Amino acid sequence: MGRGVLGCRLFKDRGPAAAKQPFFRSSRLAAAIAAAPLAGCTGVLTPHGPIGAAERLVLFDATAIMLAIVVPVIVAIAGFAWWFRHSNSRAFYWPNWEFSGTLELIIWSIPALVIVFLGGIAWFGSRALDPFLAIRGFEAIPVEVEVVALDWKWLFIYPEEGIASVNTLAVPVGQPIHFRLTSSGVMNSFLVPELGTQIYEMARMTSQLYLQADEPGTYRGLSTNFSGDGFSGMRFEVRAMSADDYAKWLAEAKSSSAALDRNAYAELVKPSENVPPTVYRAVEPGLFESIVNGTAPQPPPLNASAPSAEDVFAATCRGN
Repeated sequence: MGRGVLGCRLFKDRGPAAAKQPFFRSSRLAAAIAAAPLAGCTGVLTPHGPIGAAERLVLFDATAIMLAIVVPVIVAIAGFAWWFRHSNSRAFYWPNWEFSGTLELIIWSIPALVIVFLGGIAWFGSRALDPFLAIRGFEAIPVEVEVVALDWKWLFIYPEEGIASVNTLAVPVGQPIHFRLTSSGVMNSFLVPELGTQIYEMARMTSQLYLQADEPGTYRGLSTNFSGDGFSGMRFEVRAMSADDYAKWLAEAKSSSAALDRNAYAELVKPSENVPPTVYRAVEPGLFESIVNGTAPQPPPLNASAPSAEDVFAATCRGN
């Protein structure tokens, strides 16, 4: 109460200019509240790679086409309500009017054109951004990374370097990354919002994805498909770095103490939550292929009565 009275006195003493300050403060507060819903969209709307930028363009184009219809309709509703108000004697009324071919043509042609435009954007955009296609316009050889969705963590294997990491992914800036992805059991989904393209992973199957980071930085990666108790902590960091820093990171990884052999993987595949980032100096050759074909150690069922991934896969094949 005291602060409010003091504030009124100060505004009164400073004259009309000071009295306007609460209005400007209220305007800034209203603008901040209006922009609050966009606070969580920084990943998709602020891409740092060619794939993410292309997907944002598709999003903006589709939004602009839809707004070209939505905005005029909203304005027309307000205009009709105002013009045909009871007090407007100039508003005309045709009680016997039934049909207008011109009006019907306008009403149906505009939505048809919107559907054609949106369908065209979706068609060409989905074909150009096929995750299995290499990124065009870049001559650099892609970095190969094998991704395994575990319960509840991410395993990244660098087959060309013979190293691996958990819940941390290092990539060089300006060089395409070719991902091969699978899951140890439960269906999962891989997404780095600032780089683009979400893609699913399933046991005994592989997906492919090409991404690229154009700017150094640390980006968040996450699972977007619910997979159990530890789903909320199934996140990882993507560290995009210069070629020199990436070479240093590889050297540090190869000098670490841990190695990912079959026994280490048997422990890693067990369900665990909020696993800290870990780096392995060596990986058993062919580990990713053994995970895909089911010969690697399997995760224990989350429920004792639940079937294993192998049982589900076999039942699916028999059903087909």
